[in-house]
Amino acid sequence: MTHVDEPAVSVAAVDRSAFAVEFVGEDGESRHGSLGSCWHVPFEHAMPVRRFRWAKGLGSYAGWWWSSTMGDHVGFESWLERDHAMLLDFRADVVAFASQPFWLSWRHGDRTRRHAPDFFARRADGTGVVIDVRPDDRIEQADAEAFDATARACAEVGWLFHRVGTPDPVLAANLRWLARYRHPRCGVRRDVVASLVGVFDRPTGLFTGAAEVGDRLAVLPVLYHLLWRQVLVADLTVEPLRPGTVVRVGRCVP
Repeated sequence: MTHVDEPAVSVAAVDRSAFAVEFVGEDGESRHGSLGSCWHVPFEHAMPVRRFRWAKGLGSYAGWWWSSTMGDHVGFESWLERDHAMLLDFRADVVAFASQPFWLSWRHGDRTRRHAPDFFARRADGTGVVIDVRPDDRIEQADAEAFDATARACAEVGWLFHRVGTPDPVLAANLRWLARYRHPRCGVRRDVVASLVGVFDRPTGLFTGAAEVGDRLAVLPVLYHLLWRQVLVADLTVEPLRPGTVVRVGRCVP
């Protein structure tokens, strides 16, 4: 498990939490308690609290994303959630994340409501981030109430809350391409890695730089892997990757 520093939570938050959580630990055992007493649980390694459904005609596409960050699979319930799992996997400041990490419960009037956020991520600085995935045009009143309650719960224990919708289409398309090369096996040629870092020490076109290192068909998978790891960087939001895309060395040089 990755060690991170955890933010301090006030005693008042522990004693007076209006929220409860139910979750499945890394050992597969179900647990529950007040949010204030469970905030320190590594939810980025929790098991999903509900099953991902695959059914013909359901209208959504569930599956498993193999995460290069985790070295394991993370579930998703739609292609939109898959894209956000991919974005989390790409982010250099995210050290771990899990899907459907817990049930959050709270009182709403005379009844109890509960909600399972889509993702819990842990940043390198120790901050917890709760993420719900829902496009702007698909938020019903009950959804808005659940997101508002989740945001309040996160603020109570020092986590961040993000409700995210459809990602930038150009960025998503580029990351889907680079994700094909996310597995560590694409970067095992250390000689090619070193040569690419040397070539792109100055901004250079993608295909031009690859050709300087060697046979393009052999070099490009390594180059794409380094772009995924952000050892090399390019502007992935302007247009789809092309032969002339300018690539340079990033800040994550190994």
